[in-house]
Amino acid sequence: MNAIELIKKKREHQKLSTDEIKFLINNYTKGKIPDYQFSALLMAVFLNGMSVDETAALTEAMLYSGTVINLDSIAGAKVDKHSTGGVGDKTSLILAPIVAAAGVNVPMISGRGLGHTGGTLDKLEAIPGFRTDVNLTQYKNIIKKCGAVLAGQTKSIVPADKLMYALRDVTATVESIPLITGSIMSKKLAEGIDGLVLDIKTGSGAFMKELKDAKTLAKSLINTAKAFDKKVIGIITDMNQPLGNNIGNWLEVVESVEALQGKEVPDLMTVTHKLSGAMIYLGGKAASIDEGVEISKEMIKNGKAFDKFLQIVKLQKGDTSVLTNLSKYPKSKYSEEIIATRTGYLKEVDNYEIGMSALQLGAGRLTKDDTIEPKAGIIFNPKIGDRVRKGDVIAKLFTDKKKEIDSVKMRVENALKFSSKNVVKPKLIKTILR
Repeated sequence: MNAIELIKKKREHQKLSTDEIKFLINNYTKGKIPDYQFSALLMAVFLNGMSVDETAALTEAMLYSGTVINLDSIAGAKVDKHSTGGVGDKTSLILAPIVAAAGVNVPMISGRGLGHTGGTLDKLEAIPGFRTDVNLTQYKNIIKKCGAVLAGQTKSIVPADKLMYALRDVTATVESIPLITGSIMSKKLAEGIDGLVLDIKTGSGAFMKELKDAKTLAKSLINTAKAFDKKVIGIITDMNQPLGNNIGNWLEVVESVEALQGKEVPDLMTVTHKLSGAMIYLGGKAASIDEGVEISKEMIKNGKAFDKFLQIVKLQKGDTSVLTNLSKYPKSKYSEEIIATRTGYLKEVDNYEIGMSALQLGAGRLTKDDTIEPKAGIIFNPKIGDRVRKGDVIAKLFTDKKKEIDSVKMRVENALKFSSKNVVKPKLIKTILR
């Protein structure tokens, strides 16, 4: 086999065999296939897709490119959540401590920002000292001590995905159902989980813009999870506007801390409680998702979830003092408000543009080698259906890049549509697939 012939085969709409997929994944992971050739393969897959069998083979090849963790020595169910990515989606930071406080182990291996969406690892690393690069011994020990770990991929855990993830981000090959499936499921299967809750986003800020595409992705993910004999629930949620108000790594940590301390952020917490309720249910601590939701709310109310978050952060070497005193954190050099110029109801948000605006301010990567400014981002106030009055602050920008401010202000303003008539608020939970 050679890479050129297999790239051509996929380019010509032909199916790749299991052995051919293993050859490509193994040799790319070992550095025997260069980025430029693998980029061509990714684009061929993006354009021509993969069959169910090819997707399963891709997931398996990625999974066994490294170590598959065994957590049998840890008592109790192990359940994780994965989101397909969105703007302002910080649910992992909130639900992991909620679910762990409820008595379900949460072994979470997360990723970095991808395209216009934020990454859980980037958000966690905005906390000074927080280590996402734990080794396997530390990974298990942290779970044993507090019931949850929020880690990145080590060199031994799905190394193929770590390489492919970075390449997809900068080659316009993110929105591919087989590639998304392989990326998500290889990481999740490597964690040692018993069950998985999937948060499949749909809307202008999601990779799956249309509900039908989100359902197709959900089916692909669920089928793959079942092929490996894992309990799974898929929840399709709205991403036509930012989730919560804060977009950007430290800003999202702030909103997560506030939510864990009981601040009501209606859209964010509706989605978070549904996801954590499903995890608590799969973990055997509730008889239904609805009962799990009530337990999730109680973990916030009684303070156990925030205490658990501080415990996780401390075990992963993070500075908890900035979480108990948020004002200690450094401020951006520049901040600027976007003011409403007329009164009306917010009708539509191009959420992709909001996500890209945050990247432009420094909150994400536009190239593979870019560094992230953790303070950068946007606080976006109105929700679709809200009445905005002339003079209201629509958004506030935070950045160290003064030259980007005017461009981003225009970009955000152009991403919004207003109506003089009442606008129906979008449904946050679209459907639940079991």
